[in-house]
Amino acid sequence: MSEPSSESPASAEKPGLVDRLKDLVTGGSHTDDEPPAGDAQPQDDAGEAQEAQPDEGGAAASEDGSDQGSDDAEQHSDLETDEEGEPSVGAMPDADEVDVEEIEEERERRLDPDNLRRRRDVTRGGSAGSRRGRRRSLVDHPLASAPAGAAAPPPGVRCEDAGVSESAPPRDLRTDVLVVGAGPAGSAAAAWAARAGLDVVLADAAVFPRDKTCGDGLTPRAVAELGRLGLEDWVRSHTVNRGLRAHGFGRTLHLRWPGGSLPDWGSAVPRTELDAHLRDAALAAGARAADGARAVDVRLEGDRVAAVVFRAGGAGSRETYEIACDRLVVADGVRSGLGKALGREWHRDTVYGVAGRSYLRSQRAADPWISSHLELRGEDGEILSGYGWIFPLGDAEGEGSGMVNLGVGTLATAKRPADVALRPLMAHYAEQRRAEFGLEGELQAPTSALLPMGGAVSGVAGPNWVLVGDAAACVNPLNGEGIDYGLETGRWAAELLAAEGTGSYADAWPALLGQHYAESFSIARRLAGLVTVPRLLPALGPVGMRSTWMMTLALRWMGNLVTDEDRDAAARVWRWAGRRSVALDHRPPFA
Repeated sequence: MSEPSSESPASAEKPGLVDRLKDLVTGGSHTDDEPPAGDAQPQDDAGEAQEAQPDEGGAAASEDGSDQGSDDAEQHSDLETDEEGEPSVGAMPDADEVDVEEIEEERERRLDPDNLRRRRDVTRGGSAGSRRGRRRSLVDHPLASAPAGAAAPPPGVRCEDAGVSESAPPRDLRTDVLVVGAGPAGSAAAAWAARAGLDVVLADAAVFPRDKTCGDGLTPRAVAELGRLGLEDWVRSHTVNRGLRAHGFGRTLHLRWPGGSLPDWGSAVPRTELDAHLRDAALAAGARAADGARAVDVRLEGDRVAAVVFRAGGAGSRETYEIACDRLVVADGVRSGLGKALGREWHRDTVYGVAGRSYLRSQRAADPWISSHLELRGEDGEILSGYGWIFPLGDAEGEGSGMVNLGVGTLATAKRPADVALRPLMAHYAEQRRAEFGLEGELQAPTSALLPMGGAVSGVAGPNWVLVGDAAACVNPLNGEGIDYGLETGRWAAELLAAEGTGSYADAWPALLGQHYAESFSIARRLAGLVTVPRLLPALGPVGMRSTWMMTLALRWMGNLVTDEDRDAAARVWRWAGRRSVALDHRPPFA
């Protein structure tokens, strides 16, 4: 295996890159998908702004897929349907069977606020009171009132108490913090909140372990957050990679992780293992788990969430119960049905992603480099606005082969939607790389995903609730990565919820997200949007791949590897570009 190139680019290249970046954010910085600030938004007959929709037959997909994993994706299966034979809220049709419009219609049918009829406090009477009698209150539910093992939970629900004596089980009517979604963001929030001394319930629709659509990659930034949780040694026990092997346009470059304020290594762990281990860490910190129950409704007292209503059992079950809470963390993934019920809105006038993931056995499963193919071509030889990846997962059995995560991702906008069948594209990509990576057999567990990116949502918080991770569209527009954002936002949410005298989170949480991510998301959205412009990638790709220095800088900027603590020239230029970009946004991130 070749080591990283040590070429020293001519000094003339560096000013050229900075100049091009300055030109990008100061002149002609709006793509034709982004009207300049002050331009009127399209309106419907009622005078309200319309949500941009992908074209009919456009992008395909499911939930949390990304090149390196976004937080709480909902995997899809051709066999996972509800009682009516339609895809359930936790399932996604295959990418080449249905378009985004159908996905959105299904989601809205399931979790539209009008259908859910958010209930007011029962003391207000009316239909809410009559419906309330058909639900178990938290005081009657075994999660709150029964000693461990003393009572069976509703069918399909597994409840666990961690750090609670059998002789003194929790009997309160409410929990301090309810976290809905046990992906990286939700489990991180639960772990940090429990460590802060709060009573926490961590709920998830699945029973663990379970899979998620994801690239499984852990960047140095994600590794740093896992280290904060005390999990660094566990991550190291899986696989350690040195950086990115970038292929494309006739060149192969080895780009080491930059280090600095972050670790100089990355990893890759299947989400079946990562999410289960993070959840275990939250339970070890004192959180209680409610598995196998899907959040289907909320009960409001004024404008505050008083309780979340869960459906127990499978899709055909009608049994519901409540978990009351003082504070709510919504971590239910990129489509965030619960978030939408609370007013979250996805604005598709900026770039979004469509990705597919699979597993294969490979003779290079212990490769110390993750690989990205930046010249992704379709079956007809056309260059696509995206890339393919192969992430080694390690040779755990020492047999000279193991598993790799192989996937493809493309970028799209409302004007230029993704028109690609992901499974055939993944199969084509695998065949192209089969000999080089010693790939064996057919694609295993292929899934696909649709990714809002770069904070392209509004309504991320309310008086006593916040959205974290993918639910808040905290996904990197340039590579689809989301695990690091999920871990960080989970920690910040716990800190906010544990603080005294915070008041309403409606303004504080978007401001906090903007403080950390608005600049980088804004410039990344702008750059990613340009990649969707026809013929631009074929023109610029060869230029970038001629310089290891330029691509190393791109890896740092585009890989979310500039931290708030960094003060070097590259970090200052990136933040400057981000500030200029935000000033030009007609809708900044999280707005």
